[in-house]
Amino acid sequence: MVYLELFLCFLQVGCFSVGGGYAAIPLIRNQAVEIYGWLTAEEFSDLVTIAEMTPGPIAVNAATFVGIRLGGPVGALIATLGCILPSLIIVSILAFLYEKYRKLNAVKSVLGSLRPATVALIASAGLSILLIVLFPSDGGFALIGEKFNIIGAILSAAAFFFMRKYKSNPILIMSCCGVVYLAAGLMFE
Repeated sequence: MVYLELFLCFLQVGCFSVGGGYAAIPLIRNQAVEIYGWLTAEEFSDLVTIAEMTPGPIAVNAATFVGIRLGGPVGALIATLGCILPSLIIVSILAFLYEKYRKLNAVKSVLGSLRPATVALIASAGLSILLIVLFPSDGGFALIGEKFNIIGAILSAAAFFFMRKYKSNPILIMSCCGVVYLAAGLMFE
């Protein structure tokens, strides 16, 4: 039964995550945390971090992680297949149709109208992760009544600054933030 649920869950993610991996994050969160309860909010935050750091698409990495956690290697294979199957089918059909009708204005209009929805999905994913970092349910490092993570806020702002201003290497930024957060955690325990 868990294999069927994994397949159907990630089949939905694969079908409705228009715009790539970051757009899939809210869909995966909805399925894995809220609907099925496979992960807690903190575990999902860790999942996103791991999925971003490992090579490959975020949605596929997340599907593999959830699948292996629930059903071992077979669960990972089934969840991953569910995630990539819609893309495989849809992209094959769209490639054929695009080659045939790419010069039509209607096709250009449809593709242009998908851009705002994609931006909104990515913004939603980023905001969801930021809220989990800033307001952890386990208390985290407290500023105001153990409801605000001051270290997470400072590191998020610093990472954003260095990424935008200096175009720093994301892996280096994540590694540095992890070391600083770990050091702060050890100092304040």
